[in-house]
Amino acid sequence: MAKRRPVRNLLGLAVLTVLVQRPMHPYEMASVLRARAKDRDMRIKWGSLYTVVGNLEKHGLIAAVESNRQGARPERTVYRVTDAGLAEAADWTRELLAAPADEPSAFEAGLSVLGGLGPDEVAELLRRRLAVLERHLAAGRDELERDGREVPRLFLLEAEYALAMRRAEAAWVRGLLAELTDGTFPGLDAWRAYHETGRLPDDVAAAAERGRRDD
Repeated sequence: MAKRRPVRNLLGLAVLTVLVQRPMHPYEMASVLRARAKDRDMRIKWGSLYTVVGNLEKHGLIAAVESNRQGARPERTVYRVTDAGLAEAADWTRELLAAPADEPSAFEAGLSVLGGLGPDEVAELLRRRLAVLERHLAAGRDELERDGREVPRLFLLEAEYALAMRRAEAAWVRGLLAELTDGTFPGLDAWRAYHETGRLPDDVAAAAERGRRDD
């Protein structure tokens, strides 16, 4: 079970890790995180950055070291990570690496209800998805190869993982699409008949009724 953390927004972890480098003000934190493409690795909402920074300070994970103003710009507070913040970042990272999280994707949600569409339409939608995945795979491979010539692999592991997951998804979609296309998907004829007649086959209707009674 995931530990309850004082600041649960993953942006908080990103801020803690970037402050290990040196003290920064929030605007600079955002610039560094964007430069490192952390908004691709984490679900970051930039509008909540100042709220997250305030919460990190409130819980003693970061501390203000100075405030300064340059010309007409708003006053900027520079923060450093505290010992508690370093410990929290390390513990949080350990949890993320060791404990798989059950986070259903939007694609899984779509798969769970695809029976509401006919198999031919589903096949066409999967072809579109596969085309997008293959474009992203090609771009990801090129980007990883380019970055690998300049950046140590230690800092590219998340990009490797994302590429591997996308490659696995494309392979799975390709296999499902083949079953729908060559007619080997189990129950395909009944599925298609339902969308042509509006009537569930008797065995499927009976299973659905059993499911309602079990609920």
